[in-house]
Amino acid sequence: MNNNHASQARLLGRLFENRGHPRGIRQQTMEKRRNRLLAIGVVITFAFLVIAGRLIDLTIPGKGAEPLLASASPLRPAVADRVGIVDSNGIIMATSLPTASLYADPVDVPDAGEAADKLVAVLPALNRAEMMVKLKSTARFVWIRRNLTPKQKYQVNRLGLPGFYFQRGERRVYPHGRMAAHVLGFTDTDGLGIAGIEKYFDNVLRNGKASLALSLDLRIQSLLHQELSLAMTEFKALGAAGTVLDVQTGEVLAMVSLPDFDPNVPGSGDKDGAFNRMTKGVYEMGSTFKLFTTAMALDSGTVTLSDGYDASKPLRVARYTISDFHAKNRWLSVPEILVYSSNIGAAKMALDVGASTQKRYLDRLWLLRPAAIELPEVGAPLIPSPWRQINTITIAYGHGIAVTPLQLASAVAALVNGGVYRPATLLKQRRGLPPEGKRVLKAETSRQMRELMRLVVRSGTGRKADAVGYIVGGKTGTAEKVAGGGYRNKAIISSFVGAFPINAPRYVVLALLDEPKGNASTSFYATGGWVAAPVVKRVVRRMAPLLGLAPATGEDAPQPGNRRLAVAGDGSRAARLAAF
Repeated sequence: MNNNHASQARLLGRLFENRGHPRGIRQQTMEKRRNRLLAIGVVITFAFLVIAGRLIDLTIPGKGAEPLLASASPLRPAVADRVGIVDSNGIIMATSLPTASLYADPVDVPDAGEAADKLVAVLPALNRAEMMVKLKSTARFVWIRRNLTPKQKYQVNRLGLPGFYFQRGERRVYPHGRMAAHVLGFTDTDGLGIAGIEKYFDNVLRNGKASLALSLDLRIQSLLHQELSLAMTEFKALGAAGTVLDVQTGEVLAMVSLPDFDPNVPGSGDKDGAFNRMTKGVYEMGSTFKLFTTAMALDSGTVTLSDGYDASKPLRVARYTISDFHAKNRWLSVPEILVYSSNIGAAKMALDVGASTQKRYLDRLWLLRPAAIELPEVGAPLIPSPWRQINTITIAYGHGIAVTPLQLASAVAALVNGGVYRPATLLKQRRGLPPEGKRVLKAETSRQMRELMRLVVRSGTGRKADAVGYIVGGKTGTAEKVAGGGYRNKAIISSFVGAFPINAPRYVVLALLDEPKGNASTSFYATGGWVAAPVVKRVVRRMAPLLGLAPATGEDAPQPGNRRLAVAGDGSRAARLAAF
């Protein structure tokens, strides 16, 4: 009995000891903590699994959806940061600024109507009906508005709308607006080039490390743009175009086509404004082609400066009659044919040169194939096929063949720079030796052409291009526009192409007006000598000081050894050559 009581007492004592002893309490506490940590771990793991699942769900687009990052779409390659474009002096012409674009996941938008109302309040340009269609779609990604300003982004952010997000991107900006629109072109909303330099060098600009340096000089670009705009307005022309070329390197210092557009707002111009008249438009350039006819005749030995042709009466070929606008009705020397812009004399000169030689020289001067310029907008010349005798005659004075104004300017550069053709380029060239070119004329022929071009400005149809002190030489051109297999009466292309200083040429300047209308200041003439030549004169006078060209001293300040041609009066049979 006593033994049983003793055993029970010992058992109860052990139970009591285990419950109240500190070591027992510690074990119970640790066990509770382990259970709690395990529960917390399970909850956290579950939370991470939910988040991961949500990320995967957002990454994989559903039907009709677009990926979260437009640049990561397998259908749209990633667009890297686009490098800038600068002019020859390092002035920024195009750059990319960071921006934000607003998109939505319709599944996460609880109230599409409320969201649409709030967004339209801060972004009035949004169309509420279109947005409702997007927000009620089954897509997992819809664009709401691209390229928000910082202020717009802040206003949207303040709304705190669920299901709406921002994507970082870039916006292409053109600080000088319309100034060089046709050269630069523009990009689409995803930063891909779709016109001009932006398109031609798209890969370079997307993958480059340094800005792309152009040959353009914004100072010259600006004044050419201004002068052509003024002339276009004054003479109520449909359009205008012009360029300034370095005759030794082929660099384009300025290129303007009017009307134009603002590349910051690509849709700001009409269809005509998007058209690049300088490189895409092909025109019959009229009497400017007499420069090439004279050059090939002299270079091939067909004529000399002391030779001439009978221009006393119109030239009849089959059913065609060739006449002069301001006929002298007498025998004309080779210099006089150019100075007085005689169609009859140029036609007879071309007949002596022959069709095969004519084609060979025009091809050398790159007038029978598209210009090699770094732009996608390049027009192909229109040339006759077959090339008959009548084509040889009309091409002699710039009809029956259509080229771009840039082709004309590049070919004239070869006439005056010593006879070497270098393609026009929009890329800045290294200073030093000029890029390698191709000889197309003898150096002596080039010298003779410089003298003749100076004579045209001193005594001929180009007198209004004479910028005192800067010794301009050049040639006028006036041609009726082709339409429906014929010519449009009184619808003309008027142009002047000049070079200066003509005794040691540095630059070619071309100005062209499309369908100008004469006014009282031009005695109601709208020819190249009246409307285009003055533009070149003003451009030369304004650009020369900017480029460090001081006015010449003396009458013409010719280089030693040069000769000046003199045009005889109407009663003389020939122009004399006089040595300085």
